[in-house]
Amino acid sequence: MTILPIRITGDPVLHSKAQEVTLFDQTLRTLVADMFETMDAAPGVGLAAPQVGVPLRLFIYDYPDDDDTPRRGVVINPTLELGKIRPGKPNEDTESEGCLSVPGERFALRRSERVTVRGMDLEQNPIEIEATDWFARVFQHEFDHLDGLLYVDRLKKSERREADLAISENKWGVPGKSWLPGRDNLEG
Repeated sequence: MTILPIRITGDPVLHSKAQEVTLFDQTLRTLVADMFETMDAAPGVGLAAPQVGVPLRLFIYDYPDDDDTPRRGVVINPTLELGKIRPGKPNEDTESEGCLSVPGERFALRRSERVTVRGMDLEQNPIEIEATDWFARVFQHEFDHLDGLLYVDRLKKSERREADLAISENKWGVPGKSWLPGRDNLEG
C-alpha cells in the first residue's frame, strides 16, 4: 500500500464534480487500499477520491460508534438523503469541522443531524447506511467532495472571510498544492 499526497484547496480536482465509477477492478481496489493507508496516516475519519487527485465518486470512512465499535468502509457512487438542518448559528464547540484539504483549520458549520447514504461496496453490492450526529457529518462532508465542494465553501459570510484569510496566508487556493501524511507536519 501507498500513502498518497492529499490535495489542498485550489487544486481543480477538488472544485469539480467527480465522475461515476464504472470499472470495479484491481485498480479500484488498490486505490481504496491506498486511500485507507493515507487516511490512517493523516489521521482522518474520511477521505474522498478527489482529495488524492482521483476524480471518481467514492469515499472511505472510519468512525467508531458510541461504544467504540468500528465503522469503516467505502461507499462508491453514493447518493445522500438529508434530514432537516436546524436553523441558527452553528456551535463552535460541537459543530466545528476540519478537512485534510484545508489542513490545520477548523470552522463551525451547521449540518443535518441525520442522513441516509446509499451506494455500492467494492463487490458492487448495494449498501445503505443511516447515520446520525458526527457520523452523519462525516458522510455529508465526504459527499460534498464528490460534488466539488469543500466545507469552507458552505460557511456563512463572516466565517468564510476567516477561512479565505487562512487560505491566503498559507498560500493555498492555487493548483498543485498537496501534503503527504507521515512526512509533512500538517493536521486537518
